Amino acid sequence: MNIAWLGQSSAHVTDVGDGHRLHEDIIGPFTAMQKAAARDNIDCQLVSGFRDFERQLAIWNKKWRGDLPLLDYDGQPLNSHQLSDYERMHAILTWSALPGGSRHHWGTDIDVYDKQNVIRHDHKFALVDSEYRAQGPCAALSQWLDVHAREYGFERPYLTYTGGVACELWHLSHQPIAARFEAARDCQQLAVLLSQSQIEGKEIVIKHIETLYEQYVLNKGKTS
Repeated sequence: MNIAWLGQSSAHVTDVGDGHRLHEDIIGPFTAMQKAAARDNIDCQLVSGFRDFERQLAIWNKKWRGDLPLLDYDGQPLNSHQLSDYERMHAILTWSALPGGSRHHWGTDIDVYDKQNVIRHDHKFALVDSEYRAQGPCAALSQWLDVHAREYGFERPYLTYTGGVACELWHLSHQPIAARFEAARDCQQLAVLLSQSQIEGKEIVIKHIETLYEQYVLNKGKTS
């Protein structure tokens, strides 16, 4: 089993400061992109880089229990206590990956924001869609990435919502390196790992794992 794609190894990532770790092969491209953005007065900083399986599991379990908020596709709060287990599962997956199925396990995928503009506007940053659009504090960053991200090998895997993961303008993937992990993905490996884990809602997750794998892990969205 290739454990790296599942978030069970950190041998491929390097500490880049402020609690962030990145795949060693994307540090150079990210730093180059960051410096180019700075020349255009854009402060491109990391919100999140590598997250291992246990970290993703903790996020999932807190959302399942209602310790962290659940949002619908439009970013509006949901009452988790009024949701069935099936509805809760899909609500979580709209914004948070299955443990073992997160692209953040690879160290190739990052969430970014315009730190100085957030500070300048005295904005309480929440990593939501509106912050990257119109007059949001990260709108200029988002527009800059539209033009320049590919020059450094970065793509937006969640640019278009098709019924899987919500649109995440802040999520970048260094595609040349991420492709190695994409090729290693396997639904059965993920199912085995989750069946052995302490994931909340395990029974319903395993029951629907093949559908969840296609809809959210591969982000193919709803196919029917």
